[in-house]
Amino acid sequence: MGVEKHGADCLLLCANTPHMFADAISQQLSIPLIHIADATGQRIQQKGIGKVALLGTRPTMEMPFYSLRLKEKFGIEVITPPPAVRDYVHDTIYNEFTRGIFTAEAKIRYLEIMQELSRQGAEGIIMGCTEIPLLISQSDTNILLFDTLQIHAEAAVEFALNRFSVG
Repeated sequence: MGVEKHGADCLLLCANTPHMFADAISQQLSIPLIHIADATGQRIQQKGIGKVALLGTRPTMEMPFYSLRLKEKFGIEVITPPPAVRDYVHDTIYNEFTRGIFTAEAKIRYLEIMQELSRQGAEGIIMGCTEIPLLISQSDTNILLFDTLQIHAEAAVEFALNRFSVG
């Protein structure tokens, strides 16, 4: 891939959705790819949680690259909202958040979605899009939130300090 020859020790895809290609990319590398779901899964395990909800783009919520990885590698059950709510989440990410539009209405709706997922048994919410933490923070809710951007960045630092294991 070329990143190795420029001195990279590892590779990060600094967004959730591109991780649908992570396995194919990692096969082309001689250095580790720190998968955002692995870093998130480790953090969820550290909290002793077995069931979480996943919010993100439609591919992140619907394709197996995230939820199946959490189930198989970490034994974490992942739930997502119903299809109409997934559509809303996806649409607000692409039509609002990526354009820097963060409204009070969206914040209220996301908090309602998170409450409903909590009522369905989610012990925490994976904010599986790096823009969601720009709308919602832990101080907005008593539901445990997993900020994947923050977790992924921390995993990269831990890797650099030889404290994060890949794979």
